[in-house]
Amino acid sequence: MGALCRLPGIGRKTAERLALHLARARPEEARALAAAVARVGAEVNTCARCRNLADRDPCAICADPARDSGLLCVVESPADLAAMEAAGAYRGLYFVLSGALSPLDGVGPGQLGLDALTRRAAEGVRELIIATNSTVEGEATADLVAQSLARPGLLISRLGYGMPVGGDLKYIDGLTIARALESRRRREPGGS
Repeated sequence: MGALCRLPGIGRKTAERLALHLARARPEEARALAAAVARVGAEVNTCARCRNLADRDPCAICADPARDSGLLCVVESPADLAAMEAAGAYRGLYFVLSGALSPLDGVGPGQLGLDALTRRAAEGVRELIIATNSTVEGEATADLVAQSLARPGLLISRLGYGMPVGGDLKYIDGLTIARALESRRRREPGGS
């Protein structure tokens, strides 16, 4: 149970339930799970181009010739990249920072891979889209990335902030409303 508790997002009660399930599971089910966990450690690596987790190098996204190599979206984690991909609205490439600035956690500019990002952006990227989280750390990271990579000919943009689709204004927090006002866009009659 101790090893299960060390997994992110797994508390003592959940670890206990998982341990009890595994203890009652058929031996072949437990062996299959153990083999799958071992394969993750052996087969999942980091893509040298985007730093996403992948089973090959370059990853499927970086190797896809249909992707727009002039667009580079900077995210904090592989989970953020997966969320962007799940939306299905972005067809460029990515760079995973592997975190956000957090001096209290020992994450400074040197841990984010800005040198690798700078080299990557110099490979014909025309727009760098910063998609860090809307937290204090994410905002500080976005500012650092924008300042570090600013150069003539490179458009640096930030994901817009706004109201969630289907959200009721009366339930939205004040900061989200303020950000939505700041990132509003013009609407033409008959258009969006």
